[in-house]
Amino acid sequence: MASALISTLEKLIGTPRDGALLRYSLGCELLKAGESGRAIGELREAVTRDPAYSAAWKMLGRALADSGRDTEALEAWSRGIEAARARGDRQAEKEMTVFARRLAKKPHGKPHA
Repeated sequence: MASALISTLEKLIGTPRDGALLRYSLGCELLKAGESGRAIGELREAVTRDPAYSAAWKMLGRALADSGRDTEALEAWSRGIEAARARGDRQAEKEMTVFARRLAKKPHGKPHA
């Protein structure tokens, strides 16, 4: 059950296990549960704690795009592409490049601030 997992992850916030991976995991679960606003907050915290965490940048971009926040999504993917390049994570770099291109070409895709 997603809410049980979310609850378990939330209990770890502020403990020695709190870090980028925890925040990423919580953000992913919140996104699955349809709580995009909270997911975005946790994913932002993940990339704040580890700016080189390309998977967190990728998921943050997705959460923002799904919320209609196109400009912010493009910025997240841009930062994620930089992080992926720096780490040699070619797969994540390719995926975020494709996502960003699709979003930029989206019809009626006027960016939301």
